[in-house]
Amino acid sequence: MGTELTRRGVDTTLPLWSAIALDTAPDVVAQIHRDYLDAGARVITTNTFRTNVRALAKAGIAHRARELTFRAVALARRAVAEWRQRQKDTEIGIRGDTPFVSSSHGLPVQVAGSIAPVEDCYSPELVPSDAELAEEHAVLARNLADAGVDLILVETQNTVREAVAAARAAHTTGKPLWVSFTLDDENRLLSGELLPDAVRAVLPFEPRAILINCIPVKQVASALKLLRSVALSHVALGAYGNVGHVDEVIGWTLTNAVSPEAYAEAAREWRAVGATIIGGCCGTMPEHIRAVTAQLAER
Repeated sequence: MGTELTRRGVDTTLPLWSAIALDTAPDVVAQIHRDYLDAGARVITTNTFRTNVRALAKAGIAHRARELTFRAVALARRAVAEWRQRQKDTEIGIRGDTPFVSSSHGLPVQVAGSIAPVEDCYSPELVPSDAELAEEHAVLARNLADAGVDLILVETQNTVREAVAAARAAHTTGKPLWVSFTLDDENRLLSGELLPDAVRAVLPFEPRAILINCIPVKQVASALKLLRSVALSHVALGAYGNVGHVDEVIGWTLTNAVSPEAYAEAAREWRAVGATIIGGCCGTMPEHIRAVTAQLAER
């Protein structure tokens, strides 16, 4: 969502990054959701990566945390409803007034509420105290649950401490939980902590899935193999890699280094390794998801 907003000319400067669009370009946010649904996505993630209290406080609008989180979820819900109606209208136009399945291959569309690190995803040294983490993640988790997400995605976690705090907060809401970690080039958390230790630390909160995200495409398969060695059989595995790189001055730099076709070919390997949830992170576009959908549907 964040890099796609940038690609479409929407202001995504810090500290709010993608959250700016909830005020300035809500229709673009909804359109991006619809574009991913058209491409074959069956889980879309709310634009709440930066609607946590801490990020909003830096912009002087901490009091709007609930409002903006609710708006983000409403935009995702609106996109799903509009997409379903368009699909239904198309089906009726083609086959007449016949029974309609709202998603391909019978899979339901789900809205995942995003919970990210309260500080910078690439700066584990900035993670605040346990008390602050507990309080701030509880606010966002409750706002997401109250707004009506289908599941909570605790993503891009770079330390065990924060992953545990966010997972605990999400678990308390009663919503299904997915937890995703971001890694260094040796498949450790950016804090230097070991991935197996991180997985074991969040398992008490009963995640339905453990994932890896925002790492280079070429690294994902090896990370999944490590993840598979420690995750339980009843917990799904997943991955969504990035395309591009972080620039310290301008933020995420968009590149065409990994084409949709190359990304889809990599995703086929991820599935062979054991991933049943596959998506795209920073820099990927609807075209990448369309290619993945086509590639995996063929096999």
